[in-house]
Amino acid sequence: MTQRRRALIVGGGVIGVTSAYYLSERNWDVTLIEKESIGGGCSHGNCGLICPSDVLPLASPGAIRKTLAAMCRGRSPLYIKPRLTPRLWSWLLKFALRCNPRDMIRSAHGRMALLEPSMLMYQQLFDRLEIDCEWQHRGLLYVFQSLKGLDAYSSTDETLSEEFGLIARRLESQELHSLDPSLKDSVAGAWYYEDDGHLRPDRLMSEWKRILIEAGVQIHENTEMQGLDVRQGTVVSAETSSGDFDADAVLVATGAVAAQMKRQIGVRLPIEPGKGYSITMSRPSICPEIPMLFPEHKIAVTPMNTGYRLGSTMEFSGFDTRINQKRINLIRKSAEVYMREPFGDELHEQWYGWRPMTYDGLPFIGPAPSMKNLFVAAAHNMLGLSMAPATGRLVAELMSDERPFIDPTPYRIGR
Repeated sequence: MTQRRRALIVGGGVIGVTSAYYLSERNWDVTLIEKESIGGGCSHGNCGLICPSDVLPLASPGAIRKTLAAMCRGRSPLYIKPRLTPRLWSWLLKFALRCNPRDMIRSAHGRMALLEPSMLMYQQLFDRLEIDCEWQHRGLLYVFQSLKGLDAYSSTDETLSEEFGLIARRLESQELHSLDPSLKDSVAGAWYYEDDGHLRPDRLMSEWKRILIEAGVQIHENTEMQGLDVRQGTVVSAETSSGDFDADAVLVATGAVAAQMKRQIGVRLPIEPGKGYSITMSRPSICPEIPMLFPEHKIAVTPMNTGYRLGSTMEFSGFDTRINQKRINLIRKSAEVYMREPFGDELHEQWYGWRPMTYDGLPFIGPAPSMKNLFVAAAHNMLGLSMAPATGRLVAELMSDERPFIDPTPYRIGR
């Protein structure tokens, strides 16, 4: 009888759990360790959007000007805390060099290769595994306060249509208000991507934990990796706060924290934590039925069956663990611009999470050059939830020496 291969996954976010699922499907003996609780990081309080329409990376033409203007403005949706950190400035320089049409489109194709199959895979997983996560396939509205902004987005819509086959419907003010009366009359209009979806991410993570336990995956929460026992370039075990775990292969799926793990994994990953915030509350009496993005204010609104969430902003302030109330207030004030009733009566949670941002908008997926059997799946920027199923499958195929279903080259470490 062939002995089952042993996989150790470090990180219990959405990338770690989906990788665990697809490895268990391939008859791996999977152990997953998580420093805190399953789904307690960025996978908990994000806005729950599954959105192939958000395929364009942050590094795009014009982003440099907007970034520089935001450097010292705490009220901007994008805020970079001024500090003398060579690593941050190196990241910003590489980001700036990619703010051109060619690199934007190249990165976007790499993102779409994960986004497109993930949407289909999610629907298959929800049906097959009976996952209860408040999934709805109702699309996504890009809502504009100004007619100038609405018109300007037409060039983006043209790019998305021609390059990726993403078709949006332009809605003028009257048609938009007929579709969703939760918006103020002053809103100019929207672009409607009807193929996007949304869910409640904390419910999804609870369901994944249940599914993995039923599949025989060993889960160890409140367990931190402290080091790797490496012999002749091969990992043989991992040292953790809960003891040692033997493994035939190790996957690091720790999101932004992977940037701090050079000592453990032998490679420095150029990831910057982009801090985002969300506010979860009860549903207002006039609640939208379709999720919305407000590109002019960089805010997302997600209606859920059991709640209502406002979120976003981007704060480059390192691994800061404080909730900046100014950023929370900015989200609230931005929602007031668009919504008739922007808030529910009951506040459920104020939350922050570190988005793992790369300068080119692409994640790192694949073998680490430092060790033969060490793999990384991290840095999905703001799209970890949207890219998770395809990433999990790709990771499982690479670790199992199978032919990958998509080209992993765009995500290689050291690119």
